[in-house]
Amino acid sequence: MKRFLSFLLIISNVAFSQKYSVDDKKAIDLFEKALAYFNIGQLENAKTLAQKTIERNNKFIEAYLLLADIYNEQQCPEKEVFYLQKVVDANPDFNEKIYLLLGKALYRIDRYNDAIKNLQVFLDKANDEKDMNEAKKWLKQIEFVKQAYEHPVPFNPIRLSDKVNTPYKDYWPSLTIDEKELYYTVALPTDKRTPYGQVLYQEDLYYSRKSANNEWLPGRKVDGGINTDDNEGAQSISANGQFLFYVACNRKSDYGSCDIYFSERTSAGWTKPKNIGPPVSTQFWESTPAASSDGRILFFSCGGRPDSRGGKDLYVSYKNSDGTWSEPQNLGDSINTAGNEYAPFLHPDGRTLYFSSDGWPGLGGQDIFVTRMKDDGTWTTPKNLGYPINTKSDDFGLIVNASGQYAFFASNREGSLDWDLYTFELYEDVRPDPVIYLTGKIYDAKTKLPLKANIELYDLENKTLIYHAFSDESNGNYIACIPKKNEYAMNVSATGYLFYSEHFALESLKKMATSFQLDVSLTPIEIGKTVVLKNIFYETDKFNIKPESEVELNKLVQFLMQNPNVAIEISGHTDNVGSAEYNKVLSSNRAKTVYEYLISKGIEKNRLSYAGYGFTKPIASNDTPEGRALNRRTEFKIVAIN
Repeated sequence: MKRFLSFLLIISNVAFSQKYSVDDKKAIDLFEKALAYFNIGQLENAKTLAQKTIERNNKFIEAYLLLADIYNEQQCPEKEVFYLQKVVDANPDFNEKIYLLLGKALYRIDRYNDAIKNLQVFLDKANDEKDMNEAKKWLKQIEFVKQAYEHPVPFNPIRLSDKVNTPYKDYWPSLTIDEKELYYTVALPTDKRTPYGQVLYQEDLYYSRKSANNEWLPGRKVDGGINTDDNEGAQSISANGQFLFYVACNRKSDYGSCDIYFSERTSAGWTKPKNIGPPVSTQFWESTPAASSDGRILFFSCGGRPDSRGGKDLYVSYKNSDGTWSEPQNLGDSINTAGNEYAPFLHPDGRTLYFSSDGWPGLGGQDIFVTRMKDDGTWTTPKNLGYPINTKSDDFGLIVNASGQYAFFASNREGSLDWDLYTFELYEDVRPDPVIYLTGKIYDAKTKLPLKANIELYDLENKTLIYHAFSDESNGNYIACIPKKNEYAMNVSATGYLFYSEHFALESLKKMATSFQLDVSLTPIEIGKTVVLKNIFYETDKFNIKPESEVELNKLVQFLMQNPNVAIEISGHTDNVGSAEYNKVLSSNRAKTVYEYLISKGIEKNRLSYAGYGFTKPIASNDTPEGRALNRRTEFKIVAIN
């Protein structure tokens, strides 16, 4: 209700020497009474008196403006347009800002060409840079909306069953990578009332599991003491299902108005939730967390931080090895605007981010956008998902499954007062990179008992850790997410055991289904035991180590540093192509290269030896290309434990 008062100040100080556009004492008296009601929020009384003012004097422009403002407050853009047009009809030169207000109101009732015409009139007349920039922004948005409506994207939302959706508001979906668990927020009625008798609602976290025949089972409240008599909402389950992040507000354990809390899943269930604490939770507003697939990276929205670009901005924080979190980084101008950005969702591919914004060109309110991380860590220009995925209403809370084919979101677009959960097939241009997930059990090779083991997945091209988790101590089960984009090294380790090495080639990943199983047995450290180093690579017929081998070599360095009493032999092996002497020399040189790398990293020479065995110790048939590839390998063997 401040817009009219500030506008009235402009026209009274600039446009006219007199206070109002008419010199009619009775009309002015009626108008000022109407204005007084407007200032205290009694819009209907203000409306009645403003209309009486016009009946008294139909040239009273300020009364038309007041009625336009009242209808703006009451979200009646048709009436707002009517009264703004009355001002223009009465005096086209009354004040240029009328055309800006009229253009915005015409946009809200889909009269795009008329809106453009009035905004252009404003730009021709205006000289205030701030207002001119606003008009240009609206022209850009209107052009976007026209194009969006003329070129709708494929969209066929399907409401989830009543086993998931409740009779109340259901929103903020969150999905595990195997799509067996769906988490969401439900607003439940309480026995409390507002002073006006309206029912107060309280948010709780729910989940639904898939049945054996792939149907959602009835939703249930999340256990583990997460739900309380206060509100819990905007949750994000990490894709591996191990971590649950959510928002709570105005609690004794809070650092600000709203903070981020988390809980970890164990064999006994969800742990007691904790405030994530500084530097993520602060005196500012933190909300809508979005966890990476392993819960190691957290995106969230925050309003009020000193480095904010405007309203609410998106930030990212990384989990340190000691369980604390890094200082949040603003995602920068490539994503954040002077408006509001929130509701992020990072796909398990680790590089595709969906979020909502009212700062980028859209259809109105909050629209959903997608951006992708580039190789240098910056983000592409956000792409609006288009109409009818986005509408004039606020659209937010979209998530996408592992394959990238289906999205889930909440909506009330069928006319219901309550929000429900929907799914739809996502069109190709805004899909993320597909992801597969690896499941299995990690256990002791001798006792067959389950192990809690460290699981790491590295992108070999840029040598970055993209996934880190632990297997379940009680049963050895684990889950790992693998994007189908590059080549990856997998490393599984546990104290007192030899580590396990695996390689995932891009071509083989592309042919894989949505998931596959890999059980891993870890061998206790004993003399004579060997490990095949599957991620050490050489140039063809040479002993130069390729750069992507560095990940595996550093794992071997780490193993030797953690086990200083162990001595090893590094051995090189080949297939049977070429002479025995040639292959023996080649394999020896390759083993020596690894030996020299370890020494360069500080491993003592007296703990190391190397040998080349050529093709004398095959582990597969040399009659097939696949067998020969397995025989071309580098190993290390425990030769002494001091």
